[in-house]
This record gives sequence, structure tokens and C-alpha cells, in this order.
Amino acid sequence: MPTVIFQLPDGTERKVTAESGTVLMQAAVANGVQGIVAECGGNASCATCHVYVATVQSELVGPPNEVEDEMLDFTAAERRPTSRLSCQIQLTDPLDGLVVGVPEEQV
Repeated sequence: MPTVIFQLPDGTERKVTAESGTVLMQAAVANGVQGIVAECGGNASCATCHVYVATVQSELVGPPNEVEDEMLDFTAAERRPTSRLSCQIQLTDPLDGLVVGVPEEQV
């Protein structure tokens, strides 16, 4: 079961463990991670689950698809090279220990 570390803007961290195959956004919402709103329910149409993947892990997660890439242009927070929508990241065992930052504008 992969564990993800959510780094919140105030410097605190939330560790969340989820079944392999769970979508990162679902794991965050199920565990009450502040700043992951997920208004669209995971349809990549609202960008309220925007996260910053740790630079050293961005290759493991992979790049956004075309739809996600376009939606990332409409996030409330600054888009960065490692920006992703958490609704588009499926947790797998190789992602155990994934670190993602929650943008301050979402909290």
C-alpha cells in the first residue's frame, strides 16, 4: 500500500496510505487532506485538486495528458513544471513515498 506525504503550506505534513490503484485525489479526500477540494469528482474539469509533485519524483508520476495539461492553465495557484491534478495520478507501489505539495491558494 503506497504512502503519500502531502506537504501543506503551513509546513505541516500529512501522511496518507491507500490501496494500490487508488487515485491520489480520492486518497486525499478520504483522509481529509486540507486543500484538495475535488469539486468535479475527478473528471479533470475543475483543477481544485492541483498539487506540486516533488521534482525528484516527477518522472515516476509521468507527464499530464492533453486534457490535464490544458486544465492546469486554469489553476488558482501558480502552475509549475511539476504541477499535476491529483485526480489524474493513480497510486501504485512504485509511488510509495510520493511527496506532493498543496498550493497555498487552495487551503
